[in-house]
Amino acid sequence: CRPICRKVASAAMSTVHPSPLRRAWTRLLRLGFRLLYNEMAFTYDTVSRVVSLGQWRDWQRVALEHLDAPPGAAILELAHGTGDLQIDLLAAGFGPVGVDVSRAMGRIARRKLRGRALPARLVRARAQALPFAANSFPAAVSTFPAEFIVDPATLAELARVLAPGGRLVVVVNGLLTRRGVAEEALEFAYRATGQRGPWPGDIEGRFADAGFAFARVDHPLDGSLVSLIVATKQDATYP
Repeated sequence: CRPICRKVASAAMSTVHPSPLRRAWTRLLRLGFRLLYNEMAFTYDTVSRVVSLGQWRDWQRVALEHLDAPPGAAILELAHGTGDLQIDLLAAGFGPVGVDVSRAMGRIARRKLRGRALPARLVRARAQALPFAANSFPAAVSTFPAEFIVDPATLAELARVLAPGGRLVVVVNGLLTRRGVAEEALEFAYRATGQRGPWPGDIEGRFADAGFAFARVDHPLDGSLVSLIVATKQDATYP
């Protein structure tokens, strides 16, 4: 659950040769997001609610409807953040395992899970070097991740740890469809920080190169529209 860091990814990817001003803006955003996910991680849940007008958790939960995994299945979550989706996955009857590179997020997620007497199967690791055996998970999920999710190294690791036919569900974006002063102000902020900017132009090719069938899905909710990537591992066995 990397929330607004999608803004950084899009801002950085929106042009091949960014201007000095854009480069400075991107560096400033990266600093802000680094603080949000580390030293200021305790503010993450509040920030998420504010920037979504309270719909952040609904947007996260949309991922559950697209996992296509059997009850009790082990589900890998990349960038587990403060642990909210771990709670949702457990409530849905799955056996989630979370990965995040941020120590601060790991501490918050563990406290949140243990405070509810729930298992905290959390690992500190990079998505580009997952500490799991091949074909370990029938599905993986990531909500509002940074650009690491389309790094070819990440996709190669996901192809390795997902079982044949395994599905990767990525909640990319949430768009407020009602229009009012608050919604317009937030939409302006999203655009100013790159949230609505494009993913890499070769994104489908990156997934295909890693052995995934790629699909974009728009999931409507009351007052918003959630954009997802649903990718399915195609090879029968990982080499």
